[in-house]
Amino acid sequence: MLRYLIPAALAASLGGLAPSADAQSEAPSQGHWALVVHGGAGVIERGAMTPDREAEYRAAMAAALSRGEAVLESGGTSLDAIEAVIHGMEDDVLFNSGRGAVFTAAGRNELDASIMDGATLSAGAVAGVTQVRHPISLARAVMDNSRHVMLQGEGAETFAREQGLEIVEPAYFFTERRWAALERTLISLGLEIPPRPEGAPAPTGVDHGELDRDAREHRFGTVGVVALDRAGNIAAGTSTGGTTAKRWGRVGDSPIIGAGTYASNASCGVSATGTGEFFIRLTVASRICALVEFQGLDLQAAADQVIMDELTALDGDGGVVALTPQGDIAWSFNTPGMYRARLSEGGEPVIAIYGDEG
Repeated sequence: MLRYLIPAALAASLGGLAPSADAQSEAPSQGHWALVVHGGAGVIERGAMTPDREAEYRAAMAAALSRGEAVLESGGTSLDAIEAVIHGMEDDVLFNSGRGAVFTAAGRNELDASIMDGATLSAGAVAGVTQVRHPISLARAVMDNSRHVMLQGEGAETFAREQGLEIVEPAYFFTERRWAALERTLISLGLEIPPRPEGAPAPTGVDHGELDRDAREHRFGTVGVVALDRAGNIAAGTSTGGTTAKRWGRVGDSPIIGAGTYASNASCGVSATGTGEFFIRLTVASRICALVEFQGLDLQAAADQVIMDELTALDGDGGVVALTPQGDIAWSFNTPGMYRARLSEGGEPVIAIYGDEG
């Protein structure tokens, strides 16, 4: 449960090193880009994950940084970097976002996403989509090409088709381990297991030890990014499949502006992962930014106050990544681990999983 604010130039390896107190106050100069990414939080502990699986997650987080770096280094916008990073994570079965998302109690993958532009406070969000390959791009299309902020369900998918976004069959999102996790959860809840989705591949065996690890480690597999471009503009984005066996059209914090995502050039950008009901009640993302803007807290202190104090007091769990227009980066989480990574222009990447690494 360690939280750090670390200038990239001090990172000594992909695992990172804790900075000195003096180093924590440093930030990249004006005109430098920066990027911070998360891939979900949970009971992620050393020894509970196989070395191969750990390597896969570190590689996936490194690839996410590389996609964002390619956009920002070439002079691209923070919004473009958000899309590029999350596209890859939505296609990666390691994460609970897009392909590899968890199933609802009805046996569907219902996807949520949001994006926000810190320069204008424009925002877009979608909830409960089932056929859009990249929900983050649909959220951006809502922001850029509609007069609304949030669309949901069939209406969101109609808009996606009108915008020419890629549409896939629902079975595209299917993975065997997420289906097995649904079956296990429904049995524990005494609920009926729905028919296997049409078009899903033939059943294959699943390692039950892996399911046990997933239940602990991937309780929150939401992905998110905050980016700063060379023009000094912040953007944030978040994408998720929600929670296993969610019912009645449940929507969490990820597509709710101010709860799971927020960005303002006047303060900071935040993307969250955790038990959405608590993040909604606290408006976690905008609350952190408000503490920075109106109470003058530094970014790490603001993130820790909301996550370690206020969220914990409600018995909520999860974490955030955050970034200011000055290039300060912070993350905070009250779970044993969170998949996270950061990179600033001219520095070295820091990739971390467990609570005892930077």
